[in-house]
Amino acid sequence: MSTTFPGTTIEVTALKKGGSRQLFDGIFATGGVTLSQVSLMTGVEPYVVQNWVKRGFLTSPVKRVYSKDQFARIILINMLKESLQIDVICGLIRIISGNPRTESDDLIGNAELYHVYVDMIAEREINITDEKSVAEVADGAVAELEERTAGDKKKLSRILQVMLYAHSAAALRKKSEEALSSLL
Repeated sequence: MSTTFPGTTIEVTALKKGGSRQLFDGIFATGGVTLSQVSLMTGVEPYVVQNWVKRGFLTSPVKRVYSKDQFARIILINMLKESLQIDVICGLIRIISGNPRTESDDLIGNAELYHVYVDMIAEREINITDEKSVAEVADGAVAELEERTAGDKKKLSRILQVMLYAHSAAALRKKSEEALSSLL
C-alpha cells in the first residue's frame, strides 16, 4: 500500500521522518523547478499557481523557476485548501513564515514548516479527536527549534495543530465521499 507526501502526488510506501527533506534534496539538486514540474508533482493546474502569484499568495518565480520555499508554500496551500480558504491558509503561514515577499523575516521558512509537519505525522499515529494528544505531538515537533522571541514555539505548535486538523478533515471528507459513492 502506498501513500503520498501531503499536498503532492508523489507516492511513497510510507512517510518517514526526514523523508520530505530527502525528497526536496533530490528535486532541488540541480536548482529550482518549473511550473510544469510543480503542476506534475502537486496536481495543481498551472493557471491556479499563476493566479496565486497574481493574488500575492506566492512570490513570482525567478527566471520561470520556483525555489524550495515557493514549492513548499504551494504544497502547503494545496494540502490545506480542501478545508480552509486560501487567504486563511496564507494568513496562517504568514504568522510563522512571514510575508511571502519578505522571506528574510521568517521564523521558519515554508520548506522547514512542511518538513516539520511531515516529520510530525510520520513519527506516530495521532488521534485527532484527542486535543491533548494533538497538542503534545505538536509541542514535541517544535521542541528542538530555536525561538527568536518568547512564544514562537507555542505559535508554531498551534499552527501545526491547525494544519493537522485541516489536513485530516480533508482526508476524512475524501473517505466519506468514497463510502457514499459506493452506496449510490
